[in-house]
Amino acid sequence: MPKRKTKARRPARSKARRKAASGGRLPKDAVTLIVILRAREGQETLLEAELRALVGPTRKEEGCLTFDLHRSVDTPGAFLLHEVWATRDAHTEHMHTPHFLRWNAGKDALLASRDGTFWQQIS
Repeated sequence: MPKRKTKARRPARSKARRKAASGGRLPKDAVTLIVILRAREGQETLLEAELRALVGPTRKEEGCLTFDLHRSVDTPGAFLLHEVWATRDAHTEHMHTPHFLRWNAGKDALLASRDGTFWQQIS
């Protein structure tokens, strides 16, 4: 009899991560960070690659509820990071991870501008 194929199981997601992904109410202490980044001329492709490299490791962090990268459809070389963290402290811990420190060390050569603002869900 042939062996039955089984699907690989996805890792369980926390209740808070499921709520963030579904657009539900976030935990009371959760913060959203919206970051707009613009590449230096000629650095668009490299900036995108470096930002993409942050996504996987960051999403695995315990306090990360959402970490999504977007590219502007109107402005070449402009990117948006939509991040949701369980707490502000969770974001602070993120800034000490090896993947963030690597990004931080090389970002100035890639960026023309960066603007980030923390938000808290009210509805």
